[in-house]
Amino acid sequence: MTSRADHDVIARLVPRGSRVLDLGCGDGALLAHLRDARDCRGFGVEIDDAKLVACIRRNVKVLQLDLEEGLALFEDDSFDVVLQLDTLQHLHHTERLLRETARVGRMSIASFPNFAHWPNRLSVLRGRMPVTKVLPYQWYDTPNIRVGTFADFEVLAGQCGLRVLESFGLHEGQRVDRWPNLLASTAVFKFERA
Repeated sequence: MTSRADHDVIARLVPRGSRVLDLGCGDGALLAHLRDARDCRGFGVEIDDAKLVACIRRNVKVLQLDLEEGLALFEDDSFDVVLQLDTLQHLHHTERLLRETARVGRMSIASFPNFAHWPNRLSVLRGRMPVTKVLPYQWYDTPNIRVGTFADFEVLAGQCGLRVLESFGLHEGQRVDRWPNLLASTAVFKFERA
């Protein structure tokens, strides 16, 4: 989720003036956008050294943490919104981090590549793992530990004691509300503790 159009769609979900925690914030572009366009404040969490430097250059507050270790550093309801965008597919302990995300934020937003997107289905039907803009790696060199779909997240949210407030897809910067499991390359969920 690196395009400006994607950032604009996500930014509209974040209430103006919110205190935001962005897990796996990358280069800090979204946090800078939220700060400048929505008067938000908060922190990013990132593990990659080069991305930390990029955050600092953008004047984005960032902490270097391994998300696999959890969010014990943060108290319950420390943030209005916790973002977990394009991180779920990289985690071993997805359920634990989703629960932690909901614990430290009053509301959370998660996104991940939608493996059920029609080009991915077609690729698998042809006997090949998909390689797309959203899933740009070959099966043998991907940083993704897992893949998921809209339906998978709905089930996982229930198992984690989360209530989905809104779900939709994104494709090439456009929101997809009709048949997102088929037509969207990225799944987006807004959720809270049940």
